[in-house]
Amino acid sequence: MRIGELLVAAKLVTAADIDAALNLQITQGGRLGENLVSLGVIKAGVIEAFLEAIPPVPLSIAQTGIGETELLNLLLKAILAGSLETITAFTDAIKLTAKVTADLVDIAVDAQFLSALGQGSQGAPSGVRYALTDKGRERASEAMAASSYAGPAPVTLASYTERLSRQKVTNEVVSWSKIQAAFSDLQVADAFVDQIGPAVRSGRAVLLYGPPGNGKTSIAQRLNKVFRDVVYIPHAVMIEGQVMKVFDPDVHVPITPDDQDGYKAAVSLRREDLDARWVPCRRPFIVTGGELTLEMLDLRHETTANFYVAPLHVKASGGCLLIDDFGRQLVSPTALLNRWIVPLESRMDYLKLHTGKSFGLPFEAMVIFSTNLEPADLMDPAFLRRIPYKLEIGAPPLDTYRRIFDNVAAANGMTLSDEAFEYIVRELTETQDGPLAAYQPKFLIDQVVAACGFMEMTAQFERRFVDYALSNLTVKRSPTSHATLAKVV
Repeated sequence: MRIGELLVAAKLVTAADIDAALNLQITQGGRLGENLVSLGVIKAGVIEAFLEAIPPVPLSIAQTGIGETELLNLLLKAILAGSLETITAFTDAIKLTAKVTADLVDIAVDAQFLSALGQGSQGAPSGVRYALTDKGRERASEAMAASSYAGPAPVTLASYTERLSRQKVTNEVVSWSKIQAAFSDLQVADAFVDQIGPAVRSGRAVLLYGPPGNGKTSIAQRLNKVFRDVVYIPHAVMIEGQVMKVFDPDVHVPITPDDQDGYKAAVSLRREDLDARWVPCRRPFIVTGGELTLEMLDLRHETTANFYVAPLHVKASGGCLLIDDFGRQLVSPTALLNRWIVPLESRMDYLKLHTGKSFGLPFEAMVIFSTNLEPADLMDPAFLRRIPYKLEIGAPPLDTYRRIFDNVAAANGMTLSDEAFEYIVRELTETQDGPLAAYQPKFLIDQVVAACGFMEMTAQFERRFVDYALSNLTVKRSPTSHATLAKVV
C-alpha cells in the first residue's frame, strides 16, 4: 500500500490532494510528503509524525531482523506450495521487497536450490523464471515438515512489541464530540457520554451492566466509530524460531484505496512505501460471546502444521475486545477473570510455547465486559477493583422512550399518536407489570408492520395490531389454556 492511500484513509488529506501532489511530483520531482506540504494541505510536523509511525521497509536481509536461513526456507516453501516461478510472484508471497527477494534467490541459486529456466516475456530480471532443483525440492520438503507455514515473512518479537506500545488505544484522541457523534443514531443522554468518554480515553477495562434490552451491546459496538487511527498488524511474528500468525481477515479490517474518491495509485514513492509484512488496518474491534473458551485466550499450537495462532486478545491489541453477555460463556466467569486478573492491572501478558519457553507481550486491548447479570454474582471485589469503569445502563426515561418510538415509527412511515403511546406504556407497566426497555419500540413496531402486511393493510397502530404485538413480547400461560394438537398424516 502507498503512503497516499494511508493518508487518505487516516483522513489527513483528501484524494484530490493526493492527485495534486502526484501531478506536482511528475512535473517537479520531490517526494509525495514534501509536495503535500508545499501545497499547504498538511503541516510538515503532522506528516513527519505519520511517516514515523509507518513500519520502515527493510532494504536488506539483515534489516528484516529474521535470519537468512529462516527466510531462505520460507522462500523455498512458498515456491513449493504455490508452484511459483518469478521474483514478482516470490515477492507477493513472502511480502519482502523485490531487492531482498532477489538477494534470497541469488543465495538459493548459488546453493543449487533453484535454477533459472530462462527469460520471461517481460525482458526484466523480475521476469526470469525459476524452478526448484531436486536438492531445492528436498530442502523445501524438509522445511515444510518442520513447519508448514509458507506465508508472508514474519517480523521479530521485538519489533512487534515496540509496535504494540506505539499504537496503544490511549494514543487516540478521544473527545466529547467524537463520542457523541458515535452515538448519533442512538438515544443516549449527554450525562452518559460524560461517563463513558473518560473510560474510552483511558483504554482500561470497562463493565457495562444492567437489565437486558437497553442497548449495552449497541453502545459498546458504536465505540468502534470513535477510533480513526491506522494501526499496523503483522501477518506473523517470529518467536524463538517459531511462527505466530497474528493478522486474521475474519476480525481485522484492512485499509483499502477508496476507488470512489478517484484516488489514483501512481508513481513509486520510494522509501515512503510500507513494509508489506505489516497490514495497515482500522483499530481492531472484536466481539465474542457465548462461544468464548479459555483456550481462545492462549496460544493455539497447530500440531500438524507446527505454527501458532495468536490468542483473541492479542489479535485485539491496539483496539477493543467486547465480551458480550459476560457470564454466559462456555468458560466460567471465575476462570476467565483469573486468567486476566494480572494482565489487566500490569498491562503485560505472558504466553507459553509448546517447548515450555515463555514470552511477554504488552496487554494493549481495551476489554469491555457487557452483562445483564448482577456484577457481584460474577466477580469478587478483587476483580471489580481491577475494572476501573463500571457503567450501569438502565431502562430509558419516558421522554427518551417516546423519542425511540417516534424514530422507529418514522423509519417505517408511521406516526404514533399520544393515545397509542399511552396505551402501550400502560399495558407494559401496569397490565404486564414489567419495565420499559429500549428494544421494545422496534420489536413492537416490527410486529405491527408484519401483522398489517399480512392483512394487506397500510401499517398503522390499530388497537388489535398493538395487542397482537404486545402479546408476543412476553410468554404467558393461562391456567385455563389448552394445548393445541396437530395431526400428522
